[in-house]
Amino acid sequence: MSLIEVKSELIYNVTAPTSFLFNIAPVQNEYQFIRQEVITLNPAFPYAFKEIGTLGNRIIRFSGNPGQLQVSYQATVELSQDRDNPPQIEENNYSDLPDEVLPYLNPSRYCESDKLGRFAMQEFGQLAPGFLRVRAICNWVHQSLEYVPGTTDARTGACDVLLQKTGVCRDYAHLAIALCRALCIPARYVSGYSVGLEPPDFHGFFEAFLGSRWYLFDATRMAPTNGMVRIGTGRDAADTSFATLIGAATLEQMMVSAQELTDDISLQSNGADEAISTV
Repeated sequence: MSLIEVKSELIYNVTAPTSFLFNIAPVQNEYQFIRQEVITLNPAFPYAFKEIGTLGNRIIRFSGNPGQLQVSYQATVELSQDRDNPPQIEENNYSDLPDEVLPYLNPSRYCESDKLGRFAMQEFGQLAPGFLRVRAICNWVHQSLEYVPGTTDARTGACDVLLQKTGVCRDYAHLAIALCRALCIPARYVSGYSVGLEPPDFHGFFEAFLGSRWYLFDATRMAPTNGMVRIGTGRDAADTSFATLIGAATLEQMMVSAQELTDDISLQSNGADEAISTV
């Protein structure tokens, strides 16, 4: 068990009436509990929390007028994550997969798994199915890509990343997800706050469904999975964008932080070599 304090501050220059959706508040589930949270809007527009989809993603929704807008969020989250010894966990036969995980086998906007089937089989098809094969995918992505901010954008998918061999955390996750799906391993994208991430920012992880549950992986190895506070889960980053707006506003400044408040768990940055059961 651990207490994590998360903060984010976003400053926009709004030039026309704009509708905002912010996905910056942690989800609450059996593995993380929100002890307290505060959101402040300056100016103080009325807002509402909305739960979207079946995974509990929490959206802050409001409309703003022209001028400078400051959105500040702070929460204390209690993590109580179940750890086990996952290397022996096997993959499931397709016929045995639960109905609710089947959508995470399909290609999506940023994870074009239907185009990577032959490549995935050539690289990983000879490996024994299971946790160790997913870890091998993470290791391969980590070794094959160079982390270079600014080399990808909202149009960049897993196939682009594979060709150019550069990207940021969401790109690492997208490529790993696409390779897993190409091997018939359900996989999905997870956004969150992360202790130990440098420089501090929102971070992108992914989950693979093995045995009877989802396991969390970070192919970048930049942050410990056991210090991650989940914000949103979806098919890819298109489902978990931290901000969506309809109108005219420009992000001028962003600050994100996550800090451990207790020493109850060890936050060792093990990246692809460890996973945490999350569902």
